[in-house]
Amino acid sequence: MIRILLVGANGRMGRAVSEACGAEHKIVARVDSVISDGVYNDISFVLEKCDVIVDFSSHLYTKNVLSYAAANNIPVVIATTGHSERELAIIKRASEKVPVFKAGNMSIAVNVLCRLAAEAAALLPDFDVEIVETHHRNKLDAPSGTALMIASAIEEKTGPLKHVSDRTERSEKRPDNEIGIHSVRGGTDTGEHEVIFFGNGERMSIKHVAEGRELFARGALRACSYIVTKLAGYYDMRTLLLDCGKESK
Repeated sequence: MIRILLVGANGRMGRAVSEACGAEHKIVARVDSVISDGVYNDISFVLEKCDVIVDFSSHLYTKNVLSYAAANNIPVVIATTGHSERELAIIKRASEKVPVFKAGNMSIAVNVLCRLAAEAAALLPDFDVEIVETHHRNKLDAPSGTALMIASAIEEKTGPLKHVSDRTERSEKRPDNEIGIHSVRGGTDTGEHEVIFFGNGERMSIKHVAEGRELFARGALRACSYIVTKLAGYYDMRTLLLDCGKESK
């Protein structure tokens, strides 16, 4: 049984993680800025013994989560997005003390999409690449952390590209060294990401559609099982997939 301290417990994803827990995982403490019965409003108040922290709160609270994790020597799964460069640096420093797992998207399939998109970009060097992401009207950050994660994976193969989300301020043809990243917001859409490769007289796309939040919750729990036995260091879905691939051989 893996004992979880769940941060952001009253949010949509926090509730989904609670509902997804089975025999292998148990929520032993909950933290949220919205006060309710049995929920702490600050992680520093938590006294329960736990094996891993899952953070689905806000990038603004990441520093607090990491401070608690380091003080208590607890692995962390960070599932929030929208971190600034300074916040990302804090995450990296924390991983020198405790195991830190961070992913812009907790879906296994989305992370496979990243790998496929990167390989496609390498094999189609003359194609223009555009990323279109769609989310519900309440999502705060744009572009999504997943869209940026896909772009980063592509750039590992192509080299740095200029990220463009708005072309209304210029009147010129599309240059070769850019990647379009476009955000659509509305309704209750859980999440959709499409990578489109435009060639001369042909087009190819790779697409992932999330049909519910349960898949992200399952991914977070899988990350818990993965990181709880690791030494201090920085981990993500790529390392998880690679390690799982080695184990299956």
